Amino acid sequence: MLDVLDAAAIRRWSSAAAEAMAAHRAEIDDLNVYPIPDGDTGTNLERTLRRAAEAVAGDRSPEAGRVLAAMAQGAVLGAMGNSGVILSQVLRGLAERLSGQDEVDGPELAEALARADEAAWAAVAEPQEGTILSVISAAAVAAAGACEPGGGELNAVLTAALDAAESALARTTEQLPALARAGVVDAGGRGLVVVLAELAAVVGGQRPTGSQPGPRRRRPLEQAREAGSSAFGYEVQYLLHATAERVAELRQVLSGLGDSLAVVGTGEGLFNVHVHVNDVGAAIEAGIEAGRPHRISVIRFDDQLATEPSSSRSGVALVAVAPGEGVADLFAAEGVYVVDGGPTDNPSTAEVLAGVRATAAAQVILLPNASAVRGVAELAAEQARAEGIVVAVVPTKSPVQGLAAVAVHDPQRRFEDNVIALAEAAAATRFAEVTVAVRESLTIAGRCSAGDVLGLIDGEVVELGADVAAMGISLVQRLIAAGGELVTVLSGADPAAGPAAEQIVEHVRTRMPFIEVSSYVGGQPHYPLLIGVE
Repeated sequence: MLDVLDAAAIRRWSSAAAEAMAAHRAEIDDLNVYPIPDGDTGTNLERTLRRAAEAVAGDRSPEAGRVLAAMAQGAVLGAMGNSGVILSQVLRGLAERLSGQDEVDGPELAEALARADEAAWAAVAEPQEGTILSVISAAAVAAAGACEPGGGELNAVLTAALDAAESALARTTEQLPALARAGVVDAGGRGLVVVLAELAAVVGGQRPTGSQPGPRRRRPLEQAREAGSSAFGYEVQYLLHATAERVAELRQVLSGLGDSLAVVGTGEGLFNVHVHVNDVGAAIEAGIEAGRPHRISVIRFDDQLATEPSSSRSGVALVAVAPGEGVADLFAAEGVYVVDGGPTDNPSTAEVLAGVRATAAAQVILLPNASAVRGVAELAAEQARAEGIVVAVVPTKSPVQGLAAVAVHDPQRRFEDNVIALAEAAAATRFAEVTVAVRESLTIAGRCSAGDVLGLIDGEVVELGADVAAMGISLVQRLIAAGGELVTVLSGADPAAGPAAEQIVEHVRTRMPFIEVSSYVGGQPHYPLLIGVE
């Protein structure tokens, strides 16, 4: 049993965590495969930890803090998917607190877990209880409790943290309706428990058992920030027509994105919104989701960010993540740099960063084109900014939103205006997906069985069926009912996709002659049809 964590122990933990995640990968993937075949949390966590272990293997420092810093840096660059991004921030929080430490004792580890908790929550724009965030919070609180007078022994701290994490994981089923419907625990939280268990095994030689965790603190979803911090590089301001209820939700979202927030009502449902942020696209998207923003303005505080220390970079470029060969060709035809990836095959932070670097541009707009890729894109943007490249992430959730954004790109516009235009075009494009269930599950549209055709709108299952083409037509009708002038259909790799897309085009041209419709071969896996309506 170890009394302290030294460099050798951190190295053993890094390697063991990657191996353990490989062993649990299928189990964790299966936790979030309900019922759509994009459950890849275990895969993403394994790849993230593999990159962390590779970074540790290349570091020969005798200091625990420096080895942990290498582990965190490897995880940040290799982070894949939302859970991978959050785990990388957990490791980065540990490394920040333990910087310069030759060895780590129990109280120091408890303090580092508290910092990791803060870093994980800060990494999520809309944090939720019932996720990996609840698990790290519970572990951090229990570790601190184990350091009360008379305690603090390393094994006892880890025992308390792990026991609390496992208890918090069990509670996630009750905290999120989606988990309750599927009867599973949070996949990311399960992955974090695996990682903590390996650290406990390194210290104790076996799964430790010991003191019960102390009472769990509930973390607030909205944290106070000091106004006017220099940490945020852009001022975003717009007038917003919205209800008071939606504005209250908007305040909560924007408070998590930046500081110097002011939302002032001017009467008759009109509000003046002001905030300092780094993620301009997210701030504008939040306004679009809350109501109807107009007179949008963006000011960059530090114009020096527009150029790299080296004068080798110039101009503006777009980088898009594409899930299929056909989708990639569509983006490339518009002059967009492409990073391969998508559901079940998310690119790593390093791969997205390589795409940004490859543009040789001084200013880059990133299009993640999937909710699960956004966190990776944000990390890549952060790394690129540190190199002097100006990067903005437009939060596109589907390739059809990305294509709509690219269509309004104008390299002659100011960079900030371009970001606004792309974000507005993406947000104005509703998207639908057709996929096939891989197992029986309860969705918000009812219970489905393996092989059922599922229709999703904006990421939510809205309809169950048996035929891909019929489902696609039904989804188009739903989207058009809310308004629209242009329908875009991307057919996937499934053999039924091409004929189904043709039927949709024929249906729209026959039944909706005033609607423009286009169909392309996307080649994306798992989703026979991707549909966008603008």
